[in-house]
Amino acid sequence: MASSFGFRHVFGALRPAFTARQTILYTQIREKKRWMKSYVLLKERKRKLEGPPPPKPRSQQPNWDYHAEVEAFGYRLHENFKLDLLKTAFINPFYITPEEAQQQDLKLDKENIKLNLKDNRDLSERGSVFATAYLQDSFSRAYPNLPDDGIQALTSYVTGSQVVCHVAKNLAVEDLVLSAEFPVPLEVLQKTFFAIVGALIESSGTEKASLFIRDFLITQLIGKDLFEIWSVVNPMGLLVEELKKRKVPLPEPRLTRQSGSGTVLPLYFVGLYSDKQLIAEGPGETILVAEEESARVALRKLYGYTESRPPWDYSIPSKEPQAVKALSS
Repeated sequence: MASSFGFRHVFGALRPAFTARQTILYTQIREKKRWMKSYVLLKERKRKLEGPPPPKPRSQQPNWDYHAEVEAFGYRLHENFKLDLLKTAFINPFYITPEEAQQQDLKLDKENIKLNLKDNRDLSERGSVFATAYLQDSFSRAYPNLPDDGIQALTSYVTGSQVVCHVAKNLAVEDLVLSAEFPVPLEVLQKTFFAIVGALIESSGTEKASLFIRDFLITQLIGKDLFEIWSVVNPMGLLVEELKKRKVPLPEPRLTRQSGSGTVLPLYFVGLYSDKQLIAEGPGETILVAEEESARVALRKLYGYTESRPPWDYSIPSKEPQAVKALSS
């Protein structure tokens, strides 16, 4: 009796724990349907096979006002352009003919088909001639000991398509060029940049154009080594010629230091002595390479184009007589 009562008492005390209704929480997860997963996967695979979409010019994107963008271009550069000249500078010669052909396909009137636009060929030639003359004068004045080949190499590098197109793209010239192709070819972009220089000459004069070239083209020489721009095949021969012109004793190469000559990474230092004075020293993985490098070091010192050379003179330049003469001829 007692045992059964005790069992019932214990069982009765534990019964609520077994009979209580348990609450089960369900978390709803939003997933794509099976057919949607296949569709998205197929679409992504197709996108990878086809590649990214072709680039579109800024003029085909929303909120584009060409007149306002051209006007803002001059204000952004703090230059006073004549608006008609600046618009002409952005018109590529190969843009007019395809545009007229496209309007002819729309069966418009013959009077409306002709665009009556002037291309930028005259402005581009004018700006290119002035920029070349100004740069040659500037480099000759800054580095009087540099020979004509070196001056020409610096000028060709600064006016080349690689440097000019880099500057033009960073000035957003590519978005404003009226060209039949997009992305704009480098040759078209280069000519457009010089057309902008020509428009600036006719709008504000040669002094403003000189400052424009100095600020955007000459600054591209920062951090550039002379012999990265000017390729000299025989630096030792050129050094001998320069020393003969100056009536200085010819250089004598001497091995000054070496390290790891018995390893796969040797290092040699060759010094050049003239009249028992060390004029230059250069490293190299072989003695011949070190000798050529020491000759380049000596040439940099002779030409004044060393890493420790004085900074460029950014004072307001006077009108360059040779540049103006080349422009008027």
